[in-house]
Amino acid sequence: MTEGAGIRAGDLPDDLTAAEAGMWQAFRNGSVYDLSSGDTVVDDPHGGHPWGPERTVRARIVCWLLLDGPPALSGRVSSLKLTGVQISGVLDLAGGTVAPYVELKGCRFEREVLLPEARFQTLRMVDCSVPRLEAARVHTEGDLHLPRCRFHNGVRLTDAHIGTDLLLNQAIVYRDRSGRSIAADGMTVGQDLQAELLESHGELSLRSAKVGVSLSLRGARLANLYTRLALNAPQLTVGRTLYLTPAGVGGPWLSGTTPARGTRIQRFACQGGVRLDDGRFGDAVDLERARFTFTDDQELSLLRVQTPELRFLGEQPQRGKVVLSGARIVNLIDRASSWPGPGNLHMGGFAYENLVPQGPFPLDARLGWVAAATPEYNPEPYERLATVLRNAGEDEDAREVLLAKQRRRRESLPVAAKVWGFVQDWTVAYGYRPGRAAVWMAVLWAASSLAFAHADHAPVNGNGHPPWSPALFALDLLLPVIDLGQAGQWQLHGGWQWLSVVLILLGWILATTVAAGATRLLRRG
Repeated sequence: MTEGAGIRAGDLPDDLTAAEAGMWQAFRNGSVYDLSSGDTVVDDPHGGHPWGPERTVRARIVCWLLLDGPPALSGRVSSLKLTGVQISGVLDLAGGTVAPYVELKGCRFEREVLLPEARFQTLRMVDCSVPRLEAARVHTEGDLHLPRCRFHNGVRLTDAHIGTDLLLNQAIVYRDRSGRSIAADGMTVGQDLQAELLESHGELSLRSAKVGVSLSLRGARLANLYTRLALNAPQLTVGRTLYLTPAGVGGPWLSGTTPARGTRIQRFACQGGVRLDDGRFGDAVDLERARFTFTDDQELSLLRVQTPELRFLGEQPQRGKVVLSGARIVNLIDRASSWPGPGNLHMGGFAYENLVPQGPFPLDARLGWVAAATPEYNPEPYERLATVLRNAGEDEDAREVLLAKQRRRRESLPVAAKVWGFVQDWTVAYGYRPGRAAVWMAVLWAASSLAFAHADHAPVNGNGHPPWSPALFALDLLLPVIDLGQAGQWQLHGGWQWLSVVLILLGWILATTVAAGATRLLRRG
């Protein structure tokens, strides 16, 4: 009988070790092949305790089973389910099609795992020690599970296609020679990508990746001490929500649920820059209690991001920048304490429709938020804030914002224009407080009426003139354009004449500033 015929009939090959023979039979039976000792210290795949030949199988035999294995026993479904097994050599399934179900728990790989362009139904590797996973363009019809695994030289999932879920919960991934911990550019995940409590030591790259439902980095710790970015995900598309939020530590694993009261939580923490430029998120980007540690040249970049909701509720970065230029948001949920200080916030072209502050966020603080984003005068952030406030029915606050805009603009004007700006501000607050003009007019009218009551007044036309009225004469001088029939009928001399000129000038100033303010209000109304 030839070797191939014997294998197709289910016979054991002659050169298998005892451990491999047991694995062969378990594969045909579809049962779990468990070589663990029962001692948790010895069985730790990440520990230093050696595993001998009694727990070791060759990678070549594993590949043989998966690609061209024996038939299942009658009434069984063949599958590879290994626990506590050491796999020697390179596990190379590149370009192969693996039909059996594969589940490896607590296993130790001596060399890298090569899966480029391989096809699986479902692949589960749980709590395994892997030097490197090379899986560019891998394709799974179902899940790819890698929870609690430890990868010593990175993971490559570039252009991978995961049919349902990708799980990286509690995985620990160290960087490869290029500085990346996980390279998953162009990857597509049909449903959820869960990387909760992930530890990434290097750059986590998700450029142009697509996630069908949600991407969860709850409680993850990303650190890259070698290059600028710890999370590099421009043009990321997520069907629902990106979670950079806390996760419960210990207890039953309930992914995506709110930790019960008293549960110890771990925040999302990132040491290194974050790039989410041009991202598209169907529901929200959630930064609840996120902690970012940047150097001066690093940033949280959300350039041109589009999402219905941004929950900017993390800790204030002590260094680095937050960039929201060109972003499009419907609801901005934020805290006053979450935003960076002046010079470290950029919001040019940032559009949002509703403000939903969590906790106190008075108007003065909101104006400081806008000022922090405009180290040089830019009217756009002020006008956006005023529009949002007006649409929310806060007309008085909207006027205060526009007044702050004029005062900020004044700082950039030449001296003469600054002086004129101060006059407009002092008199009628650039027209945004028109009641102040009426007060000034009343004060000037009353004072000048009392003064003119003691003035010498000779009639211009001795033949006929109206009766002298100091109050009407003062009002005629203060009101430009309108003629009350007094100013042109009486001749004043000396200081009284200069007082008349001053009143005429003050009347024009009040009138023009009120007119300018009214024009601005009508234009924006």
